[in-house]
Amino acid sequence: MLKYISIAVLTLLVAFSWYKFDRSGAESEKLRIQAEKLSYDTDTEEEASVLRKKLNGMEGERIFSGILLTFLSAGLVGILFVTQVLPMLANKVSTAVYENNEQVEVDPFHQARVLMAQGEWDGAIESFKLAAKNDPSNRMPWAEIAKIQRQHLENPPAAIATLRQAIETQDWEIDDIAFLMFRLAEIYEEDFHDHATAGTVLSQIIELFPETRHSANARTKLHHYGV
Repeated sequence: MLKYISIAVLTLLVAFSWYKFDRSGAESEKLRIQAEKLSYDTDTEEEASVLRKKLNGMEGERIFSGILLTFLSAGLVGILFVTQVLPMLANKVSTAVYENNEQVEVDPFHQARVLMAQGEWDGAIESFKLAAKNDPSNRMPWAEIAKIQRQHLENPPAAIATLRQAIETQDWEIDDIAFLMFRLAEIYEEDFHDHATAGTVLSQIIELFPETRHSANARTKLHHYGV
């Protein structure tokens, strides 16, 4: 409460000082014009001299008032920044950091990715298995496990077993199961050069999902494989 009272009092002082500063400028200008008019007449030259002295005094006071006003304004701006702006910025930064940390915590693949970056392939597989258990409708943990087994552990048979387990134990959406079946056919074709088995998997895609883009892609691959 005291903080806001101090800000209010300082604001009033600054506003009053600006008013006085502006008013003294107008009065000084009037005196200057009046002194110039009087100086043209020898009879009023002495009066003009008095006005010029008074004007010099007013200008000195106005310079001092301007300096004081500058300090008061700077003080007000500083107090407002420290008490209002700075806490608001700090709150925004802390909120952003908290939200980023929260996103990391709810990322189901975060730990698995950390382990992959460290080359801990077995640990990454276990983390992906946990993610698959927590979200059975997500195909990506299974695909990542098969990828690790195939590329990093150089064990394509294990990758095939993983993909077949995923395909057979989960009621997938069309896009998901087609994705997994394409990965399965890819391993048979590229790692074992087993055109027949790869063709069988692609033919199953055509039979299961006729008149879809998956069927069209499977036909294209069959043509490419020469099956």
